[in-house]
Amino acid sequence: MLHEKLLVGYLASSLLLAAAACAQNYPEKNITLLHAYSPGSSSSVTLRALGEAAAKTLGKKIVVEDKPGAGGALAPTYMLKMSKPDGYTLSQLPQPILRIPHIQKVEFDVLSDFTWIIRIVDYTYALVVRNEAPWRSINELVNYAKANPGKLTYATSGVGVTMHMVMEELALMNGIRWVHAPHRTTADMMNAVIGGHIDMVAAAVSYAPLVEAGKIRVLAILGANRIKRWPDIPTAKEMGYDVNASSSYGIGGPKGMDPKIVKTLHDAFRKGLDDPDFIKTMEQYDQVRSYLNTQDYTRWARDQYTAEKLVVERFGLKQ
Repeated sequence: MLHEKLLVGYLASSLLLAAAACAQNYPEKNITLLHAYSPGSSSSVTLRALGEAAAKTLGKKIVVEDKPGAGGALAPTYMLKMSKPDGYTLSQLPQPILRIPHIQKVEFDVLSDFTWIIRIVDYTYALVVRNEAPWRSINELVNYAKANPGKLTYATSGVGVTMHMVMEELALMNGIRWVHAPHRTTADMMNAVIGGHIDMVAAAVSYAPLVEAGKIRVLAILGANRIKRWPDIPTAKEMGYDVNASSSYGIGGPKGMDPKIVKTLHDAFRKGLDDPDFIKTMEQYDQVRSYLNTQDYTRWARDQYTAEKLVVERFGLKQ
């Protein structure tokens, strides 16, 4: 019995020493970072820029892989299923994953299955229509929607995403009934609106070339402030609609990560936020830095999870 206890103690000590050595030498290979939305979208480009910046500190590449689907929940789910908490597979953690569990069944416990490493930025959102559409402002669109209940369709990246909530808020406050048509990727949404298959898109700003090419028209910025790119385009709030689309995202890993590895990753990404190339990319896609450290990000996630439950209940979205 004594021999067995000594053997168990030896094995436990060996495992602890091995884990400590891994943390000390981390990273020893390239890191995979899963992106939760479509290739070429604003967050895809921004995460790649941040990965390149953080790699300068880590000494290993950060390879970004696009895993769009489930309103942003597919990438984190895939990470939990396919990886160990060793810091070599991470995922973007978009804000809707704190809302989606209140709407439908998911394969994770959002508060206990993730390590919330660092919050990075906020998206900037806008409402767009094809250039040939008859509406020149959000007021004209809302008035048309009031007069034609159920006729207009709008696209977002999925059920329960931030833009879905904002569009339903607009509908509720203005007595509108319009139809949600979720699309998997930004490209799908833009092709659908340009082709006249849907009437409007509410999405993160990542389509400036289409605006500049005269393919689509921006009716309103859905965030708190006008943006430098289009300073003459008003916010929805300026036009009398009390909405403020705000949605953050950050980077996380599975639960059970070594705190030393978490700190190494946090510090590298935090330094990357100050990298000139990252800042240029972030501003190019009209995103706003909203940094939180690991402790504050974890606390924010818990508070936001509670707030999102109230939003879902308000709109009766639970399936």
